[in-house]
Amino acid sequence: MAEPYLDRIAPSAADLSGEHVLVTGGSGLVGRHVVAGLTKAGAQVTVAARTAGPGAAPGDVIGDLRDPAIRDAAVTEGLTAIVHLAAYTSVLGSLRDPALVREVNVDVTAGLLELARQRGVGRFVLASTNVVTGDVGSSVIHEGLPLRPMTPYGATKAAAEMLLAGYAGGFGMTGCALRLTNVYGPGMAGHDSLVARLMRAVRDGTAIQVYGDGRQRRDLVHVDDVVAGLLVAWAAGHNGPLIIGAGRSVTVLDLIEATGRATGTPVRTEYVPAKPGEMPAVTVDIGLARSLGYRPSVSLDEGLAGVWPDFRPPQPAAEAGRTGHTRDPR
Repeated sequence: MAEPYLDRIAPSAADLSGEHVLVTGGSGLVGRHVVAGLTKAGAQVTVAARTAGPGAAPGDVIGDLRDPAIRDAAVTEGLTAIVHLAAYTSVLGSLRDPALVREVNVDVTAGLLELARQRGVGRFVLASTNVVTGDVGSSVIHEGLPLRPMTPYGATKAAAEMLLAGYAGGFGMTGCALRLTNVYGPGMAGHDSLVARLMRAVRDGTAIQVYGDGRQRRDLVHVDDVVAGLLVAWAAGHNGPLIIGAGRSVTVLDLIEATGRATGTPVRTEYVPAKPGEMPAVTVDIGLARSLGYRPSVSLDEGLAGVWPDFRPPQPAAEAGRTGHTRDPR
């Protein structure tokens, strides 16, 4: 699949020549695509990550950002922006070890913001989540809702957003918190999200567990659209929260059917009782992002088809030659 995010915004907005950007978590699913997008737009990019990913550059900073020395090495003089993607993202994990999640999601963000203040970094983009608003039932989620997180993970992201708002307001930074919906895309073979579990179930011939009746609704946004949203927010100089999603919600059953179409194999299912406290629906309003020029354009079928090659069993060499398939180098 091509990387069309630069085509979805004005050419002038895509020009980041002269920018030097630190991307934390740059070796992860979202991070790798963000690094590619910023680089294509002309920015110089430095990655900070716990482990070196594919295509790591000599100037990248490898280590745990909870270590002040690692943060100090990452936030160098001359940076113009920080895109902070590194985080502990497991909701269930946050219930097991809330102190660890606070260290990773709050303390690290505070440390990076303070270094940004000290070293004159004028822009800070934070990857956040719509769970900061808690369970709103069937209501549509928008940026104006109060912060009412229901888990330690949600609370840490809400706290990080508040820190960002304080530094933006107090020190003149441009501070944007991108509230991302369920992100998927190429490069998620090691993930434990629903999309990844569906792909593994097809590959292994096993059944996927469906909680309750499977009619829970979720907004799934392709990682290319996340990059497009970030670039649009950047060009607009947006301050504050900004929801980035597909702008359409599908049921778990819809997703299962779409996975069958993408892989050419029906997904086996096993129905189990619903989990207590599971949100019945996640429906987001992306009107604010649209007003800035954001146009999500990767359909669910197209996006899932691009994910499947990472999971599909290897083809025999002769068959691969006949199909002419080449994998996206991302």
